[in-house]
Amino acid sequence: MLLTLVIVYLLATIVLGLYAAKRVKTTADFAIAGRHLPLVMIVTTTFATWFGSETVLGIPAKFMSGGLNGVVEDPFGAGSCLILVGIFFAAKLYRMTLLTISDYYRERYGRTVEVACSLIIMVSYLGWVSAQVTALGLVFNLLSGGAISVPVGMTIGVVSILAYTLFGGMWSVAVTDFVQMIVLVVGLSVIAVFASSMAGGADKVISLATSQDLFRFLPEPSFKDIVFFIAAAITIMLGSIPQQDVFQRVMSANSERAATRGPVIGGVCYILFAFVPMFLVASALIIMPERTAELLKDDPQKVLPSLVMETMPFVMQVLFFGALLSAIKSTASATLLAPSVTFTENIWRQFRPRTSDKNELRTMRITVLVFSLFVLAYAIKSQGTSIYEMVSGAYQVTLVGAFVPLVFGLYWKRASTQGAIFSIVLGILTWVVFLATPAGEEFPAQLAGVLAGLMGMVLGSLGPQAIANRHAAHLSHPGL
Repeated sequence: MLLTLVIVYLLATIVLGLYAAKRVKTTADFAIAGRHLPLVMIVTTTFATWFGSETVLGIPAKFMSGGLNGVVEDPFGAGSCLILVGIFFAAKLYRMTLLTISDYYRERYGRTVEVACSLIIMVSYLGWVSAQVTALGLVFNLLSGGAISVPVGMTIGVVSILAYTLFGGMWSVAVTDFVQMIVLVVGLSVIAVFASSMAGGADKVISLATSQDLFRFLPEPSFKDIVFFIAAAITIMLGSIPQQDVFQRVMSANSERAATRGPVIGGVCYILFAFVPMFLVASALIIMPERTAELLKDDPQKVLPSLVMETMPFVMQVLFFGALLSAIKSTASATLLAPSVTFTENIWRQFRPRTSDKNELRTMRITVLVFSLFVLAYAIKSQGTSIYEMVSGAYQVTLVGAFVPLVFGLYWKRASTQGAIFSIVLGILTWVVFLATPAGEEFPAQLAGVLAGLMGMVLGSLGPQAIANRHAAHLSHPGL
C-alpha cells in the first residue's frame, strides 16, 4: 500500500509538471521560466532545490557522528551561500539579463573562460545529481522490501523526473517545487512532533544531544582543525555561488526585488528547517536505542527511514516518504536541468551557431535526456559512497575553478582575461596536487586551490600591466 501511494504521488507530480510545461514556448521559458516567477516561488524553488537527499539522510548521519561541527558544510555553508547570493550577486547578475551563468564569463572574459567555466560547472553536477538518484534508489528498495533493487529504483526515479523536466524545464521545476516544498515542510513537521511525543518530549531529545556533545560547533583550537573547518565551511558556501541552478533561480524572478530577497529568505529557511531531520535522528536514540546504535555503525543514512518504518504508524510513513521524495525530486529536477542548459548555450553553441529558437529548445531537451543517462550510470557505479560526501565533493571543483573569476569580475575593474585563466589553471592544478599527495592530509585541498586561484587572478591581471609600465618607463628614461 505504501509503495502504491508513493507511485501515485510520483504520477501526480508528473501530471503537474506536464501541465506547467504548456507555458514553455521559447528557450528563455525553458531555462529561466521567462523571468516571470514571483517572490514566493523564488523562495520555494531555492529552498526546495537545496533541501535534497543529503539534508534528510546525509546531514543527520554526519550530525550523529560529529555534531554541529560535522555539518558546517551543509546546512550552514549551503544556506549561507543563498544568503550571500541574494546580498552580493543577485542584483548585478539580474540586470545583465543573461540565460546562463557561463554567459557572464563570456561577456566579462571571452570565449576561452566561458568554455572552461562551463565544463567546470557541468562536471560539478555529476556528484550532486547522483546523490539524489542514489537516494531515490534507496527509497524504492526500502519500500519494496528489497524486491526492487537499488539500481532499478534509481532508474525508476530518473524516469519520473525526466517525464516533466524534459518538457517543462524551469517552469515545471518551479511549479512542482512549490507543491513539493509544502508536502516536505508539513510532512517533516508532523513527524517531528510525533517523534518528540514518542521520545518523551523535545526537552529529553535536546538533553540527550547536549550530553553527547552534539551541539559543539567550533573546531579544536589547533591550526589543522581550524583550516579544515574553514575549508568545509566555504566548500558549498562559496563553491555553489557560480552554479547554474542558483543563477537560474535569480534570473527567473519577475523583478530585481524578488531576485535579491528570494535567495536570502530561502537560505535562512533552509538552515532553520535542516534542524528537523537532525532532531528526528537524535530522537531515534531514545525511541529505539539498540537499533539506532546498530545502524549508526552499519549505515547511518538508514536511521531516519528505519525509525519511521519500524516504530511509526502508516500515516506517518506516508508523510515521511512523501516528504523525502519531495526533497529528492525537487533537487534532482533542478540539477538535471542546469548543466543541460549550460551545455547547450555555452558549449554546443561553439560548434553549432544558433539557427532558430525552436532548434535551440530541442537541443536543450535532448541534452537533458543525455545528461540524465550519464548521471544514472555514474550513480550506479558510485554505490557505497555516502550521499553527504557525493554532494560535498561536487562543489570543490567550482570553488577552486570558477568562484574567483566570478567575484573579481563583478567587483574588481582590473580583473582581466589573463587573470581569469591564471586563476582557473592555478586553482585546479593546486587542488589536484593536494588531493593526490599527502599534502592534502595536512592542509585542505579546496582551500589551497582557492588561495592559488586568488593569487593567479591578482598576478595574471596586474603582472602584464606592471611589465608594460616598466617597459614604458624604460623607453622614456633609457638610463633607468
